[in-house]
Amino acid sequence: MAKLPTIIITGTPGTGKSTHCELLAEATGLKHLSINQVAKDNNCYETFDEELKSWEVDEDKLLDAIEDDVKKGGYIIDWHVCDIFPKSWIDLVVVLRTDNTVLFDRLKARDYSDKKLDENIDAEIMQVILEEAREAYDEDIVIELQSNETDEIESNVERITAWVEQWKANNNESED
Repeated sequence: MAKLPTIIITGTPGTGKSTHCELLAEATGLKHLSINQVAKDNNCYETFDEELKSWEVDEDKLLDAIEDDVKKGGYIIDWHVCDIFPKSWIDLVVVLRTDNTVLFDRLKARDYSDKKLDENIDAEIMQVILEEAREAYDEDIVIELQSNETDEIESNVERITAWVEQWKANNNESED
């Protein structure tokens, strides 16, 4: 029996990862795996950065917590980091991108400190997450999608859902 695909939805905080993942899980039946929630549930933290008001995740502990499930397939991984996940686990990497003015407003609404806001805007401008994805995975499984407006989110979900359906058709041919 062929497994279901595993997809990473990644991007700078505020690009719409969780929204995309929730809609994709509903459309495809794949499981939404919020890495932030996994880290909380499994105490996968090393230290707390007082200045940025965020936890530093123990990546080894995190990977140990999800490995058995994710290797089976059928997950949509939701996190702002993608390059820690082994290539063998991942079938598609979607990097969400958002215009800086839209991103600024979204992060400001989250009450991000000026330092955290600047750091994330700079990361988006410098395409940090996109470059990490391109360096960590084969270029044919990394796609970049815009996530500024509701219609773009809907279009992205439709596009990824079509990819999932094609993946299933390509990898489950013997089940027909």
